[in-house]
Amino acid sequence: MPASRSRARPAPAPVAPAGPTTVIDVARVAGVSASTVSRILNGTARVADSKRAAVEEAIRRLDFRPNLSARSLKMGTTMTVGILAQDIESPFFTRAMRGIEEGLADSGYAPIIVSGHWNAVEEAQRIRLLMARRIDGLVILTGHLADEQIAEFARHQPIVVTGRKLRHDHNLVATWLDQTEAGYLATRHLLSLGHRRIAHIAGPRDHGDAVDRLAGYNRAHEEANLKPDPALVTQGDFLESGGLLAMNRLLDSGAPFTAVFAANDQMSYGARMALYRRGIRVPDDVSIVGVDDLPASAYVTPPLTTVRQPIYEIGLFAARALLHMLGQRVEPVDVPPLELIVRETTRRL
Repeated sequence: MPASRSRARPAPAPVAPAGPTTVIDVARVAGVSASTVSRILNGTARVADSKRAAVEEAIRRLDFRPNLSARSLKMGTTMTVGILAQDIESPFFTRAMRGIEEGLADSGYAPIIVSGHWNAVEEAQRIRLLMARRIDGLVILTGHLADEQIAEFARHQPIVVTGRKLRHDHNLVATWLDQTEAGYLATRHLLSLGHRRIAHIAGPRDHGDAVDRLAGYNRAHEEANLKPDPALVTQGDFLESGGLLAMNRLLDSGAPFTAVFAANDQMSYGARMALYRRGIRVPDDVSIVGVDDLPASAYVTPPLTTVRQPIYEIGLFAARALLHMLGQRVEPVDVPPLELIVRETTRRL
């Protein structure tokens, strides 16, 4: 009789476990140890490419989801960072958040976002809430917290704060732009066009940026040997509605002016609306300059002349600086200086 021939049987496909998939299941399918899978998941493994590929394929086939809570307890990290903004509806903070999101990409860290609403007590409460959730680090986007409070929080948590001049240490990084320069650049531009009666829609009196931009407005006048008319300075609130109301007050006062420096772009939008409703043309009758260069400012009618703040880059810088403090290798980010962007809301008098 002819000798029987044995036929090789295909290896059975891995059977998905009845319960939740574990690291042990992944290790069994990949043909490696459970410790190797764990080290690959937490980024500490130095293994051959073939082993890494086998583990990644097993994760995909088993649809494995790591237990982040257990991993956090073991490694002492939650892979989350807190973001304290002030107003999540504000296009300024939306733009900064876009930079933070990009800066955190591929890092494994996820952001938890809270709002402080420009209230120091609320800001402190939100930070304590984030810290209670065991975040690994914190970004503070401006706000009203005292420098001493931020320094105290940084004793317990890596922190990056924007809009502050603070001394850096191992747990605290700050970035700051000269807002007096912003007010100066805006006003000097109007003066260079021949305007001498320049109104100013200021931001909130308790906001450092607003105070500094008013100082820049005054400085540009002093440099030109001019004394600004106090009747042309009116209060706003950094919102579109505040700009509209402030412009209505200026117009109702009867004080003559040919140009307006609004302390931010959002108030510029409101001021432009007030002028439109009165039949006053921009820039034919009145020129307008803002600060921030929000994305919409290039598309309003007419496009807004403004002082550009690198809002996106500030967010990107904050995220990368925080990752660096958390031990990740990241490319550093340079925050560019303020820049006057001349568009179509200003003209020579």
